[in-house]
Amino acid sequence: MSTAQIAARLLRTRWFVRAPIALFRARLGFLFGSRLLLLEHHGRKTGQRRFVALETVDRPDPATVIVASGFGTGAQWYRNLRADPNCRITLGFHYRVPARARVLPPEQAHMVLAGYQIAHPAAYRELSGIIEAAIGGSIDDVPLVELSLRP
Repeated sequence: MSTAQIAARLLRTRWFVRAPIALFRARLGFLFGSRLLLLEHHGRKTGQRRFVALETVDRPDPATVIVASGFGTGAQWYRNLRADPNCRITLGFHYRVPARARVLPPEQAHMVLAGYQIAHPAAYRELSGIIEAAIGGSIDDVPLVELSLRP
């Protein structure tokens, strides 16, 4: 079993992917720097608050964060944001900042991923292998979501 396959299996393990949420809720999210954020969104059917920790792909300006839906359009957080784009994020020392989500068009998403590949070649190689093993498809098919922070 390859490293990518092992990592992909870990990403399907609920306790593993939810572990950072406890740190964010304890206001220790700054330990992840600007690499990881906590997204608070609402369930599209229940309306209940939901939480997911996501890696940031890009931060083009202080009021914008771009994240990837590593499990494609079937990820629950992605589907919830499509239904209601209003959300909150915790990033670094910024706690529960209101934001609005927008799915990037494919051509813009490709440009962002190309920039990530140039800026972080080793991480891109590793993550693309993990994501491709997890979804069984190309990283180019992974949707990107822009989170615009609101004051």
